[in-house]
Amino acid sequence: MPFSTSLTNHFLIAMPALADPNFSRTVTYICEHTEQGAMGIVINRQIDVTLGELLGQLEIKVDQPTIGSTPVYQGGPVQTDRGFVLHTAGPAFDSTLNITPDISVTTSRDVLEAIAKGEGPDQILVALGYAGWGGGQLEQEMSANAWLSGPASDEVIFQMDPSTRWMAAAQLLGVDLNLLSGEAGHA
Repeated sequence: MPFSTSLTNHFLIAMPALADPNFSRTVTYICEHTEQGAMGIVINRQIDVTLGELLGQLEIKVDQPTIGSTPVYQGGPVQTDRGFVLHTAGPAFDSTLNITPDISVTTSRDVLEAIAKGEGPDQILVALGYAGWGGGQLEQEMSANAWLSGPASDEVIFQMDPSTRWMAAAQLLGVDLNLLSGEAGHA
């Protein structure tokens, strides 16, 4: 399948029948999508680690007490020992990919240091690991009815309760996931 449309700044919404335990009932924010493949962060899978615990492991002093209880997410099954901070626009950091004028992803330590001091971006989602697809792989999975895709929403990423993000992302498209069949139709 030739590459025709980039899904950068889109949600990938797992179809109800997607059984892969890494992606069942997930919403993935696509940070980059080119002919070479795609990279995204799962935004609705909290793990049993807080940002305070993570910063403690990295020996980063927390000056903002409210930061400590911020949840950390399982961003995907690839490089689960590496951190990714999805965030709204703010100060410049050493290793940032600007996805849109309003949303970026940063992988450098300086973003965590800024967050710990209360000088980071206004809204953040911290994840360990990411979701990745090789060239053409995501397109094949979409053809196999594994995913819905639609434009992303800052509100869904940063403000909604994680347990509601899967349904909310689909509702942005006017889709009720409870009414979908897991079977692909063929004419």
